[in-house]
Amino acid sequence: MDILIFFLLGVTSVISLAFIIERGIALRRNSIIPQQLTDSLEHCQTRSDVNTLLRFCQQHEHTPLSRLTTAAIEHLEWAKPDNVEALQTRARHEVSQMERGLVVLEIITGIAPLLGLIGTVFGLIEIFGGMTSDQGYTAEFATGISTALYATLSGLSIAVPSLVAWSIYSKRVETFAIEMETLLDKFLRRQYPVKPGK
Repeated sequence: MDILIFFLLGVTSVISLAFIIERGIALRRNSIIPQQLTDSLEHCQTRSDVNTLLRFCQQHEHTPLSRLTTAAIEHLEWAKPDNVEALQTRARHEVSQMERGLVVLEIITGIAPLLGLIGTVFGLIEIFGGMTSDQGYTAEFATGISTALYATLSGLSIAVPSLVAWSIYSKRVETFAIEMETLLDKFLRRQYPVKPGK
């Protein structure tokens, strides 16, 4: 049983590390909001500048901001409320993609300590079950307790980095989402100027 628990903890640690690295690479600022595209978006003042902006989007087509900007441009002929609604729907999809994998880190944060606790409890049961009242197993008992507690330590050692990464990446996704929303809101305001008297 101890071997199984430590095997599960090992698998959990590998999965956690893989997702921490993968999300760290995927959620770099340049992979979400490229500076060149941001500058082009801010300099796009009128409908005549849209083609230039679209070319920048095509150069960074694998980034969420470029996909959202392209969607906004494709719907410029629509009424502004319809364009905004379509953009919000697409934005929810992009945020969902950015959050992909974070749920795994959240789950690992919860189950790693529990797996460690199961290992510790099972180890203690074996230790006490193997003892008899007329035998002095002081050294063996101390060694057994130490081994059992390693399971809890291992679980916590996996959970803490997973929790830290999950917190950082969740905040990063939220920050990126707000920044993209602000950039695109300004863009749409410039493309749908308010008519005098309204």
